[in-house]
Amino acid sequence: MSDAGAGFLEVHLRLERRHVELAETLMLGQGALAVTLTDHGDTPLWEPPVGETPLWEVVRLTGLFDPGVDREKLLAALALLPLVAEPETGDVADQAWERAWMDRFEPMRFGRRLWIIPTGAEPPDPDGTLLHLDPGLAFGTGTHATTHLCLEWLDANDLADREVLDFGCGSGVLGIAAALRGARRVTCIDYDPQAVLATQQNAERNGVTERITTLEGDTPAGQAGDVVIANILAGILQRLADALVASVRPGGRLVMAGILEEQAGPVSAAFAAAGLPVQVTAVRDGWVRMQGGKD
Repeated sequence: MSDAGAGFLEVHLRLERRHVELAETLMLGQGALAVTLTDHGDTPLWEPPVGETPLWEVVRLTGLFDPGVDREKLLAALALLPLVAEPETGDVADQAWERAWMDRFEPMRFGRRLWIIPTGAEPPDPDGTLLHLDPGLAFGTGTHATTHLCLEWLDANDLADREVLDFGCGSGVLGIAAALRGARRVTCIDYDPQAVLATQQNAERNGVTERITTLEGDTPAGQAGDVVIANILAGILQRLADALVASVRPGGRLVMAGILEEQAGPVSAAFAAAGLPVQVTAVRDGWVRMQGGKD
């Protein structure tokens, strides 16, 4: 790889969906450091069925190369592909990509008193509940509607002396918010080791390490909470309905997000079949929060 600050060569290809795998293989064979796929037009892709990876009809495929690559040889190889248009190239300066977006990350309020404060920013309300966040490489800043819905719920509910299970914790934002709101114990679970690490670091940053337990796993089985929060995709919620219901203690609450409005019906049916009826309690930007309880 090139030295820090030397930059990279970026190559964009426009091609039909059926040729994407061939183009990706060819780019990697020519030394691409990374390959990404984006929509060339403006066609939304909602959550796919389990095991499916849908793509747009026309795809913009971008390869990132070391600046010292033989450009003529690379473009000659790519010209063998059945492209929709001529390749586009450009030079990209090297930087800490996982940190660059934080220049646009401002303090945000959720509900009445809960704030997320990015590293280095001044809190607008020093007397509020302040969650200092550095997401690192894990998902979860509060900017997405699904996270927003969960944070509003945490702000509005009394968690004193409650044990919370945050399944699919990402950066730990929900679990840490629960601890700051008074939860006695919080268990944060994620299948991604980067998420577990980010949660641990953010827990330390917020002074709640002694009340946060982090686990790596793809199921909540074997764990339980008075409040169970799951901000993940609807398909996974449906698949894990039995395990999530079992993780809610008697008298406890289940709070879920990551569900589009049109997915609420199937999710509700799955949890009713698992023995815990749930219903939509809030909507934001086409996403819903669903809740149920073992009363």
